[in-house]
Amino acid sequence: MCWAGRMILGTLSILLVLVHAAAACESGPFPYRATGIVCRMTKPAALLLNQETAHVIQAAFRNAKFPNITGERSMRLLGRVAYGLSNIQVNDLSIERSEVELKEDDAIHISIKNVTALFKGTLTYGYAGAWFLQLFHSVDFEIESSIDLQLNIDLMCQKEQVTPDASDCYLTFHKLTLHLQGDKEPGWLKQLFTDFISFTLKLVLKREVCKEINAVAQTLTNFILDLAANFVRDKDIIVDISLASDPVIKASYIESHHKGLVLYKNSSSMLSDSVFSPSLLTESRMLYFWLSEHSLSSLTAAAFLDGRLVLNLSGEKLQELFETEDTEVQRKAVQMIFQGTSYNDSVAKVWSLSQPQISLQPEGTVMRSLVAVEVSILPTGEEPLVALYMEKEITVTIQATYAEKKLILQPVDSSIEMKVFKCTADPNGKDPSIQSFLQNMILVAGIPEVTSSIGSALTSLMNSKRLDLFEIINPEIITRKGYVIVQLDFGFPSHLLLNFFDKSL
Repeated sequence: MCWAGRMILGTLSILLVLVHAAAACESGPFPYRATGIVCRMTKPAALLLNQETAHVIQAAFRNAKFPNITGERSMRLLGRVAYGLSNIQVNDLSIERSEVELKEDDAIHISIKNVTALFKGTLTYGYAGAWFLQLFHSVDFEIESSIDLQLNIDLMCQKEQVTPDASDCYLTFHKLTLHLQGDKEPGWLKQLFTDFISFTLKLVLKREVCKEINAVAQTLTNFILDLAANFVRDKDIIVDISLASDPVIKASYIESHHKGLVLYKNSSSMLSDSVFSPSLLTESRMLYFWLSEHSLSSLTAAAFLDGRLVLNLSGEKLQELFETEDTEVQRKAVQMIFQGTSYNDSVAKVWSLSQPQISLQPEGTVMRSLVAVEVSILPTGEEPLVALYMEKEITVTIQATYAEKKLILQPVDSSIEMKVFKCTADPNGKDPSIQSFLQNMILVAGIPEVTSSIGSALTSLMNSKRLDLFEIINPEIITRKGYVIVQLDFGFPSHLLLNFFDKSL
C-alpha cells in the first residue's frame, strides 16, 4: 500500500482533489459544462512529491507478507533435493533515486532506481524419497538484492470516487545473491540452492511487493478521500466535489474537474453553463484551483440560510467601530446615540437581511446585500433598549489575499444606500450630524470590520481542517469575470503521511 498512494496523495488530493466522483463520470460532448471547481497540479509539483517516495517504498517492502517458498528438484547422485524458505523479512532497504513522468492521456509513470534490500530468513533442506519427504537441516540465510521498480498508475473513475490502479508494476533484478549462515564464500550448498530458488523468489517478490503497493494506493486514497470530504464539509453545509468528468493527464500537468455544487439541508444548487476552459490556467505554478462564481455564490447563500452572516460587537470592538476619529461632531453623535452608556454596557449586531449577491470581476469580488445594524444599550436591571436601527443596501468590492497562514479580505470600494433609519436620539431622522457620522462610520470602520471578521472566521475554519499544516508559498488569488483562480507553490507536510503509516500499517 504505498508509494503509488503517496503520488496519489500529492497528485490528486491536495485540499479539494479526489472526493466523491460521478457514478458514470461521463461528460458527453461538453466535458466542462458542469464544472464548478478545477484542480491542476503541474510537473514541478509531481517532481517535488516524488522526492518523498522513499518512505512509502520502505513501507511497502516492510509490510509485504512474504509466503514460505518451497520446491524440489532431481539432482544426479543426490536424488530429489527439497527445500523451503520461511520467515522471510526485509532489512537495510535503501533507494538510489526516483523519477516521475506524466504520459499524456495515459498514466503516471514512476521509476525507482536501484532499490537495495537485504532479505533474511531460514532455509530448510533435505532429500526426498519416493514415498515421503524428509527435511532434516536448517540454516539461516541472507539474500542481497538490487532491484528497479516501474509503476504505471492509471487514474480511473469508478462508481463514486477516483480510483488509482497501480497493478501495472514491474520489478527488474540486477542482483540476487544468496548467503548461508553468513558465509560469503561460494560453496556447493550455496551454488545448489541459488540455482533452485532464484527464479521462484523473483516471482514471489514481484507478486507480493506489487500487491502491497497497489493495496496501499487504495487505502491511502481512501484516507485522502476522507480528509478532503471533511475539508469541504462544515455542519449542514457540504461542497459536492464529485467528478464532473474523468481526470486528465498531460505531459506537464494532471487536472481534475469537479461539480462544485453546494448541498444544504437536502437542497442543492445546479450548474450547467460553466465558463471553464483549460486555457484559463497556466503551468508556471505548482498548484492551481479554479472556482466558479456559481460555487462561491452558492456557498454564500448556504451561509446566509444557516444564519452565519451575523456579527456581534461589544466593548473595545464596539468602541473601535464608533470612534473612527476624535472630533467634536463624532463625540456629540456618539453621546446622543448611546445616551452616555458605556461601551461595555452596549452591543451592536450586524446581519444580512437578504441573500448576498456575488459577482466575480477583475477588480475583485463584488458583494451586494441588504444589511441591518442594531445598537442596543443594556441599562443595569432594565430591559435592553434599541438605540439605533438601520437597514442599508451595501455594495462592496473585496480583494482577497492569503499570507502567514491567514485569509485577508480587503474592501477596496464600497457604497451604501439608506433604506430604513430609526434612532432614539433622532426620531425624525433629520439630524445631519448623526446621519453624516453614521455614513462615515460604516464606510471607514464598519465594512472593514465586517470583512475582517469574515476573513478571521474563514481562516479559523480552514485551519480547523488542517490547512495550516501545509507550507503554502507565494499564493495568488486572481479574480476574473465569472471565476477566481488560486495559484501557488507548496511544500508537502511529510509528517501527515508518516502519521498515516504509523497508524495504518
